[in-house]
Amino acid sequence: MPTPRLFAAFGLAFALLGSGASAQEAAIREAIAVRVPQLKSIDEVRPAKLPGLYEIRVNGAEIYYTDAKGNYLIQGNLFETKGLRNLTEERINKLTAIKFSTLPFKDAFTIVRGNGARKLAVFEDPNCGYCKRFERDLQKIDNVTVYMFLYPILGPDSTDKAKALWCSKDKGQAWQDWMLRDQPAPAAAAMCDTTPVARNVEFGKTYRIQGTPTLLFEDGNRVPGAIDAQQIEKHLKDAKD
Repeated sequence: MPTPRLFAAFGLAFALLGSGASAQEAAIREAIAVRVPQLKSIDEVRPAKLPGLYEIRVNGAEIYYTDAKGNYLIQGNLFETKGLRNLTEERINKLTAIKFSTLPFKDAFTIVRGNGARKLAVFEDPNCGYCKRFERDLQKIDNVTVYMFLYPILGPDSTDKAKALWCSKDKGQAWQDWMLRDQPAPAAAAMCDTTPVARNVEFGKTYRIQGTPTLLFEDGNRVPGAIDAQQIEKHLKDAKD
């Protein structure tokens, strides 16, 4: 039976391991901050899966690798050859995962079809040709609530159009008129708060939404790019199962 002295020894060993890890992290932080000033604001330092390599995380989900002394810096993907796993990509995907219920729904408008029981969030740029193709396929989907996040990332004109659409009296109608029927984007209302559009862009940067359309389903599954109606249906079904 373990004795109190044995437990104390275990406790001391774990404390020493912890202090060693803390000292290692501090040494890496200090070396990188001095030698690579643009990376001085490090969010996290932790051992990578490859022995002797350490992961440095900055800006939320930007990943670099270094040695135990911070003498070398690696930018790029770390692969595990067994199974050809991209460990860097897996880590970034985990860091940037978005729980559907935590989306900033106040900064979106909704389009409801049928009973609206199924849920889908979409980030789209009004000047995105792939988005217009996606919107045509989305028309074939019934019994869904679409949370539309205006996400103007293709240029200043995209921002102007997104603001005008956000300020429309009927956002959903104006959006579909523009995306599906090529009607002119409405003129911006004289008094309208367009900060939700700016917040969407910041949200997307934080969670690395790098293209449009980007789809988010209730199960947390993220799908970048335009997919057809059959694929949309499959993802909606999977999210409910």
